[in-house]
Amino acid sequence: MKLRKSSFTQSIIASVILSAGLSSYAAEMEEIVVKGDLGSLPGKNVNSVFGFNKSVLETPRSISTISEEMMERFGMNDIDELIALAPGSFTQSFFGVAGGLDVRGTPGETYFRGVRRLDNPGNYPTPIGASDRIDVVRGPASPIYGPSKIGGYLNFNPKSARIEETGQFIPEQTGALSFTTGSWDKSIVTAEVGGPGELGGQEFGYYLYGEVENSGSYYDNSAVDQNLLQMSFDMDLSNNVRVQFGGMWHDYSGNQIAGWNRLTQELIDHGTYVTGTAKPLDTNGDGRISHQEFDTDGDGFTNLNPFRFDFINQGANGGQLLPGNTDDIGFLEILTGDLSQLALDNPGIGKIKGNNVIVAPEDKLENTVTTLYMDVIVTTDNDWEWKNQLFYEQYDNINENAYGFSQFHDSWVVEDKLVISKSFPMDNMTASVQISPSIRHTDFKHGDDYTNEYFDRRDLTGPSTALDKRLLATQIDDDYTEYYLGDYTNLGFAVMGDFVFNNGLSVLLGVRYDTIDIESKQLVDKLLFASSNNFCPSAGCENSDASDDVDGVSWTASVSYEFDNGLIPYITASTQATMIVGQGAEAVTSNISSGGIFDESELQEIGLKGSLLDNALYFGVALYKQERTDFSAQSIVTNQTTETEGAEVEVRWVVNENLLLTFGYSHIEVTNLSTKENGRRFSFIGCDDMQNIACDLIYGGTLGGNVSNIASGSRRAGMPEDIFTMTGTYDFGNGWTVNGSIIDVDEVASGYSNAVTLPDYTLINLGVAFQTENWLVSVSGKNLTDEEYFRANFPNLFGGTIVLPELPRHFNARFQYKF
Repeated sequence: MKLRKSSFTQSIIASVILSAGLSSYAAEMEEIVVKGDLGSLPGKNVNSVFGFNKSVLETPRSISTISEEMMERFGMNDIDELIALAPGSFTQSFFGVAGGLDVRGTPGETYFRGVRRLDNPGNYPTPIGASDRIDVVRGPASPIYGPSKIGGYLNFNPKSARIEETGQFIPEQTGALSFTTGSWDKSIVTAEVGGPGELGGQEFGYYLYGEVENSGSYYDNSAVDQNLLQMSFDMDLSNNVRVQFGGMWHDYSGNQIAGWNRLTQELIDHGTYVTGTAKPLDTNGDGRISHQEFDTDGDGFTNLNPFRFDFINQGANGGQLLPGNTDDIGFLEILTGDLSQLALDNPGIGKIKGNNVIVAPEDKLENTVTTLYMDVIVTTDNDWEWKNQLFYEQYDNINENAYGFSQFHDSWVVEDKLVISKSFPMDNMTASVQISPSIRHTDFKHGDDYTNEYFDRRDLTGPSTALDKRLLATQIDDDYTEYYLGDYTNLGFAVMGDFVFNNGLSVLLGVRYDTIDIESKQLVDKLLFASSNNFCPSAGCENSDASDDVDGVSWTASVSYEFDNGLIPYITASTQATMIVGQGAEAVTSNISSGGIFDESELQEIGLKGSLLDNALYFGVALYKQERTDFSAQSIVTNQTTETEGAEVEVRWVVNENLLLTFGYSHIEVTNLSTKENGRRFSFIGCDDMQNIACDLIYGGTLGGNVSNIASGSRRAGMPEDIFTMTGTYDFGNGWTVNGSIIDVDEVASGYSNAVTLPDYTLINLGVAFQTENWLVSVSGKNLTDEEYFRANFPNLFGGTIVLPELPRHFNARFQYKF
């Protein structure tokens, strides 16, 4: 049964009714002993939000925590599956790579033990198996953590030998070995061991985790090979000095998946595909098309992406492509140059399946990331805590796609943050303070190559050939579209205070000042054109180098009140600085020169949380509005200018010692502010955008131009407005457990023109497990009804031209031995 969308007003009313109903129902329930909650209830302190020892219930922000036990029970393998337990975390496809979540409809960030990692929108899949707990924090980060994006973030807490609730080490050595197999030759082996020890009369704890995967894929020409090693050590040097250190090494080899090309509504609804071959351009016969071979008339430009000539700024309607446009021929006529080579040879109609995607056998995405940390914690005799966090991360990435895109990153970051904190008990309140200076330095080297990127030249009914394969910049280390080298250093100082009164009132305040010194340059001799993009082909118009010093103030203020019946209403307002960087943490010279490298985000949020039924039921309701303040400062890939309004509901209920239920709902409306301001948005144009043009006349190249915002209302494409989730698990008490989840997602436009609609869908997942003292065997089935569904693939640019078909019914089995 489909659960269809309600209006934003209705969602608010429903949230209020739900809250009132839960609080009244609490008085009628007998006491329940909370067992088997799988770490789902908000009893633990979550330091990843404001840095204070506050639980999810007490923190005046919308948060979800997912424990290791819950991920294991529900068979979660990547961050995209967190949507079942974390409202507001639905994520569009970033070419099939689960690198980072979209949180509240915009790209989020990833933190490791409370420190921001290097950007990873789709550089590699973020591993979750080595985590003790994942926190999903919605909205910009606290000032204590420095500049951040508006949407929100994930914080990974690695497995450790220290028990978080008690601060003690685990009493004895423990560990596990596991093997996971499943559909499409899935093969994952893990090993972990941890325990206490003693060195020089001082206690320490250690935990080691390793993972090796060698799996196939549902998608053609795809596979995954990855290795992960994580270590954590925790040692008491004395009664008041503690050191924590460790790291993670992750080596990944796979490929990005652009999905289906030649996108039409007929393809989505019936699998009907436009066939035909692009005209040959490989004049030297080496099996690949160089940039120079795309220049068919020798004028220095390619004739297959005509938007590069005039950016479609002339003609009727100011060059905008309007919804339901009947003047498609006129739209084509304003494009300069010979367009005859865009037409396919031997056009026809065929059928394709979800596994037939734009991946060539030689495509690759390879990434190696090293993450290290060291914390030194000193507690003085007068109860001041001095915590110094040192963090380092480096990645080396290469991404090659035969259809015409390649990229590399070689970037690293080091951050040192000191947090000085103390709590002051008083007669009627407790005041806690934090003082935190920090320094963060990022060094980047990044190049990408997209000048002649053509999805539609490949006919998916056959293999990739010389008709569609391009000679890539990373293969010859030349002819890049962009190539940046530079660094930036962030100095920050933050002060926060948390004031908890005995009458139930809590006030949380914080402020931070950041100054960032930025330098970036382009290696012009590596570029195809002497510019940072396609639209500046002549020398003299490039931004070859740029530097700037920027600064800003971030602040947050929250007020909450805890009633005797367990309800806690709260209100939060904040302004958070953000830096606009790209996929490889690079600072783009044009953004620096224009003043668009640094901006602010604003959040207003009101919410109601409650812990009822003798703490067996937790719920949280949040209404929010958040936006970036400068519509012109953005990265279209990683940090867009948006305004988001929405609502979130989360319920977790330990019904009895055997049964755990959860419910989630999110309503999200994301408006792109730059699109709204300009009345249009540049996008690649698909066949259904031009209703009077035969598709085979344009699939030999790429059309792009300004699409009117009339159809979209400037709403972000690919982001469903309403999503409902339900999960449940039952422990029979004899070693057997069952679990299930339902995820219901609204229909959504694939691209900004709204010409193609992706249908709504409902996913049903079920699992069963049997556990003894040492053994665990679990089997899970995903998408059991074999629902055909899709995710928009990079809809800001390509939503009208490509889409990702999602996985059909599939199964996994896991065998684990614990000791």
